[in-house]
Amino acid sequence: MTNLTRRHFVAAGAATMLAACGNGVNQNGGSTIDARVASTLSFMYDTYPGTRDLGQKAAGVLVMPLVTELGLGLGGSYGRGALQINGSTVDYYSAASGSAGLQIGAQQYSHVLFFMTQNALADFRASMGWAAGADLEYVAADQGDVLRAETITSLSPVIAVVFAQTGLRIGATLEGTKYTRIIP
Repeated sequence: MTNLTRRHFVAAGAATMLAACGNGVNQNGGSTIDARVASTLSFMYDTYPGTRDLGQKAAGVLVMPLVTELGLGLGGSYGRGALQINGSTVDYYSAASGSAGLQIGAQQYSHVLFFMTQNALADFRASMGWAAGADLEYVAADQGDVLRAETITSLSPVIAVVFAQTGLRIGATLEGTKYTRIIP
């Protein structure tokens, strides 16, 4: 017989809450994700006009319309999105991460990864599971309106924009997030 500890209870509760979040995909998987991606890009470009330049200069854009993150000692996040090249969806991806430590709360947010070089895009697409690392360049959402692609493309092959945060957790980081190709 197994002894259930508080840690097991918290982990089971966090997993249940994360599974219950509204970012799952039904039988219309691809079309549902595509509609969410289009809406997310439209919102981002309208709200942060400087990101439009990034989108035009990027070799590819990974759009995660809704990522749900929960934490109570143990935490995790999950979302689904699409990789677009020249404005067309070429693949679907999930983003997942796990964490442990002093944390409590829940939040939802959107994020977009701009692959600024063909090599960065090729590395991402060739990997079995690409993990965002510390070398990922972040653009704060409130700086998006003054962002210029020319100044950043030479510095970082992958640029992340995190926006539309709601919830009771402070901040969102993509470090340690694993992206995996899926079939919706």
